[in-house]
Amino acid sequence: MPAPITLQLPERLYQRLVNTAQATQRPLEEVMIHALEVGSPPDWDDVPEEFQAALAALDRLDDAALWTIARSHQPSTEMVRYDALLDLNQDGILSDSEKFELSQLRQSADAFMLRKAHAAVLLRWRGHMVPNP
Repeated sequence: MPAPITLQLPERLYQRLVNTAQATQRPLEEVMIHALEVGSPPDWDDVPEEFQAALAALDRLDDAALWTIARSHQPSTEMVRYDALLDLNQDGILSDSEKFELSQLRQSADAFMLRKAHAAVLLRWRGHMVPNP
């Protein structure tokens, strides 16, 4: 027989659980019990602040959208350019505009990998088998 409980949750945690319940179309109580059994949803507070909003938005996505992100790949043209700029940087021959471009590409790659990894972690937390990359 279930034991009723009254619990005051921090708003941030409550909202994350509500977002997960809505995204997975499961009752809030079921999501809360799951969180108690396996731990809370993966946190995004430990990542740099510039990426937190994008990761927080993943909480609201359904599983199909998360799978799309988890299986995605960066455009090969961006990766080729990134590698070329890294080589030039190693040789110490980057112009100021190339340094800026390299910085932008690095930030874009970091954001992409964080979103992809966080999507995979959310899917695992939701009970899916996610293969290692």
